[in-house]
Amino acid sequence: MEIICYLSNGYPTIEASYNMAMEYADAGCKMMEVDFPSRNPYLESDYIAGRMAKALESCDDYEKYMDSIVAIKDKLPDVKILVLAYENTVEEIGTQEFIDFCLKNDLKDILLVGLKDDTIKDEIIAAGLQVSCYVQFHMPEAEIEMAKQSNGFVYLQAKPYETQEKNENYPTLKDCVEHLRACGIDRPIYCGVGVHAPEDVKLVKEAGGDAAFVGSTILKLHEDIPAMKEKIREFKAQC
Repeated sequence: MEIICYLSNGYPTIEASYNMAMEYADAGCKMMEVDFPSRNPYLESDYIAGRMAKALESCDDYEKYMDSIVAIKDKLPDVKILVLAYENTVEEIGTQEFIDFCLKNDLKDILLVGLKDDTIKDEIIAAGLQVSCYVQFHMPEAEIEMAKQSNGFVYLQAKPYETQEKNENYPTLKDCVEHLRACGIDRPIYCGVGVHAPEDVKLVKEAGGDAAFVGSTILKLHEDIPAMKEKIREFKAQC
């Protein structure tokens, strides 16, 4: 199992985020979720949305963000990169240009968010890229069905919110993972949301997840690189 660290591409500058990717890798991170900052990141927390806004303030040319991802990939060939992009960003780049970029650079795993409908998603899948799908902890049937029909990894909510409805059939993360497997889903299941401590990574591993997203905990240590790298190692030790 692996941990997936989130990289705010371009925050506070493109050079700074490139250097941060090097620090992640040096601490043992083998998977990174790298974003294209969106001009309208309406699904993000204020924290991530603020970082995206700051990145775009520093550089609003998406080609530079593409170059940055390629530079990271070239420098870290053993690191798997998952690309996060809002549909509004893909539209601005140009769907075909986005597809060509991903295919050319072997960036096959896409987290496409903020969809108006399935048009762009279907185009991306038809081109041979793999688009992930999100399944909430209470396992709504419609989301399970979409996961079955998808061709990318499943992003499974690792922990429920306090106010979230419950599904008595799947009270634990392990139950959720096992049910998705029983449905015939053999693609990777990466678990995130609520993974803040090393024991949360352990929980994902024991549930049968293939990787755990460790987002804001690492981002909030960016000002203290030694502490950040130590935290990555602590997370990694639970894999």
